[in-house]
Amino acid sequence: MSAVPFSFPIRVYWEDTDAGGVVYHASYVRFLERARTEWLRAMGIGQQGLRESEDLVLVVRAMQLDFHQPARLDDELLASVVVTERRHASLLIGQVITRGDQVLVRATVRVACLVASSFRPRALPEWLAVDST
Repeated sequence: MSAVPFSFPIRVYWEDTDAGGVVYHASYVRFLERARTEWLRAMGIGQQGLRESEDLVLVVRAMQLDFHQPARLDDELLASVVVTERRHASLLIGQVITRGDQVLVRATVRVACLVASSFRPRALPEWLAVDST
């Protein structure tokens, strides 16, 4: 849906790896979350501010990960974010983690828009319902 993905650099630290220096599978979820958070920040939107000013939270409803290659200690990675589908109260986001030209992980993430105080679905705000990457 959007042509140019947002990209966020990530360095692999010891805390991200297992005893062999290979990135632990759960660490990729954190990397993907950081990229989505920085994508919002690049648009001038902080998640805490959304909660406080608009009573809105964006939450992961579903996530599918496809692991292609492992990352290792000290690797420099790039995590991308691209909105592939918009619905009334959710976004489908495609994410890829790469090391150079190598794809390490592909992810599909369904993000739901909720009223923060009740955790009930709500419509996406206009600023998020337009192409914003």
